[in-house]
Amino acid sequence: MTCSTSAATLDAVFFALSDNTRRGLLERLRGVEENAGTLARGFAVTRPAVSRHLRILREAELVVERKRGRERVYTLAPERLAVATEWLDTYRVFWSARLRDLKTLVESLPPDDPPEPAHPPARTRRPRSTR
Repeated sequence: MTCSTSAATLDAVFFALSDNTRRGLLERLRGVEENAGTLARGFAVTRPAVSRHLRILREAELVVERKRGRERVYTLAPERLAVATEWLDTYRVFWSARLRDLKTLVESLPPDDPPEPAHPPARTRRPRSTR
């Protein structure tokens, strides 16, 4: 996380992205602007629920709302996704380094001999004869 990115900003972005409906709304807004009514079509939630989801996306600054005549239209603001990407990149670098170290370790090990059984095979007893 950069100095200019606060924990609250990161929390808001990840919270907004944590819901399937909100991710669907973002997907629908890729490259187009839509009003809330049009966006609500195709989701199994009420229009007021879509409005609440859009409010969360607005607060996280993942969408921009503007007035067009009597309606409000929404546009994707993908720049804010960079906050999540930057945070995830720090872990991507971490895991790449760890995987490189693991590869080096495995390649430095001597070749495996066939594994020894963990326990010697059990002896079977012959039944005693009843003479």
